[in-house]
Amino acid sequence: MADIIRKRLTGKEEGFTLIELLVVIVILGILMAIAVPSYMGFRDRANKTAAQADVRAAIPSIEAYYSDHGKYAADGSATFDQTFIKANIDQGLAAAVVIKSLSNTTYCVSATVGGWTAKMSPGPGDTSNIPVVQGGAGC
Repeated sequence: MADIIRKRLTGKEEGFTLIELLVVIVILGILMAIAVPSYMGFRDRANKTAAQADVRAAIPSIEAYYSDHGKYAADGSATFDQTFIKANIDQGLAAAVVIKSLSNTTYCVSATVGGWTAKMSPGPGDTSNIPVVQGGAGC
């Protein structure tokens, strides 16, 4: 018995015991159970905020188009000239942004990021409340 204790004290045996490995695995499992839901919530909030930011960023470009042309619709039609805006007014307009003209004086702008859709149909100068829904339809 003394020989076994002496071997252990002199460090001749190396490695971890099964109990030590199980304790480490349990600790890692607990940390993952805490971290993963927190990360998923953070990602959802980031997608929701990004969708709102894309809509807010598009509004000045739309208003600049209105200032230049006196209407939101291109050529009096219900089609908004989104290509013109991206080429001439705001080249950094997010690809997720969809702009539709509802009439010559109103429009709808929406953006979808990660399953969250932000949609707004403001009047001129109204950028107050941008509702965001998960899995919702755009304009």
